[in-house]
Amino acid sequence: MRAITVHPHRANSIELCDVPEPPAANGALLVEAIALGVCGTDREIIAGDYGEAPDGGERLILGHESLGRVLNAPDDGAFRRGDLVVGIVRQPDPVPCPACASGQWDMCRNGQYTEHGIKGLNGFGAERWRIDPAFAVKVDSALGLNAVLMEPASVVAKAWDHVHRLWRLAEAPPQRVLITGAGPIGLLAALLGQQRGLDVHVYDHNKSGPKPGITAALGATYHSDAIDELAKRLAPDIVIECTGVPDVVAAILPQVAPDSLICLTGVGAPRRTEFDIGLFNRNMVLNNGAVFGSVNANLRHYQMAADALVRADRAWLARLITRRVPLARFAEAFEHRKGDIKVVIEFAR
Repeated sequence: MRAITVHPHRANSIELCDVPEPPAANGALLVEAIALGVCGTDREIIAGDYGEAPDGGERLILGHESLGRVLNAPDDGAFRRGDLVVGIVRQPDPVPCPACASGQWDMCRNGQYTEHGIKGLNGFGAERWRIDPAFAVKVDSALGLNAVLMEPASVVAKAWDHVHRLWRLAEAPPQRVLITGAGPIGLLAALLGQQRGLDVHVYDHNKSGPKPGITAALGATYHSDAIDELAKRLAPDIVIECTGVPDVVAAILPQVAPDSLICLTGVGAPRRTEFDIGLFNRNMVLNNGAVFGSVNANLRHYQMAADALVRADRAWLARLITRRVPLARFAEAFEHRKGDIKVVIEFAR
């Protein structure tokens, strides 16, 4: 079968090649790939920045944003042939640490977890893959290709879950959220904010293209002016930062509103930038602020994401998928093109 593979830490080694069928030891569910979402993590692995092949292997099958159709499943399980499924990216560590032992492998304490298509496990960028049913999530067939958005939606579902856990004023719930970044993560974070009935504002540097219209169609307000002034003017109760751009992060951190939360989900390249740590400290303390980071997701967050996608307008979700690339031309999917939001590689229909 064909699979998209790389040599980890070897830049530009990506190749579509023949690989053996996935062994039964990988999991009782045999899945036919339908589509694979592409994100910045994949591009960083292709660039040789990181990535880890399975034990004993030289190449890593790429891809962690999956959508597939069950070909074979145990007779006594919850899955049936023909079900649409998404594979959970992270697997718990073998020790396991207290977090992994309680099903919160997204919060692994010792770093011995593995991740499909990233760290120690082959990804979903193959024509067929296997997974343990405990790490697969059934999706509503009515979602169609939109279900490939499940993995990025799970990331923001976790962010929102932790926002609610950390909000300290039960008698005064949050009213306004500012999302920085209108890529897939940012727009899905805005979707979940809209579903919670909040006043949603989205910041992005693009003044044209599809993002302003997609934001407006959600009922949110789009901004592209100076982020520090915008944050000060809006005084949002919640900020979900989805760009990882150092200048954006440095601009929003000191602008914390009273009792507010700032969640960092974007991962950018390390870079020195001007930042007033004294102002940040002063505002955090005097305004009872909190800032935290969030990445990855566990089963409950995938289920939250599945519910959010089912509740969303399907035509709106479809607008996030701006480019579809057939497997035979897979390399085109990793090119940066103007207007891209979510690019998807199609395997089968």
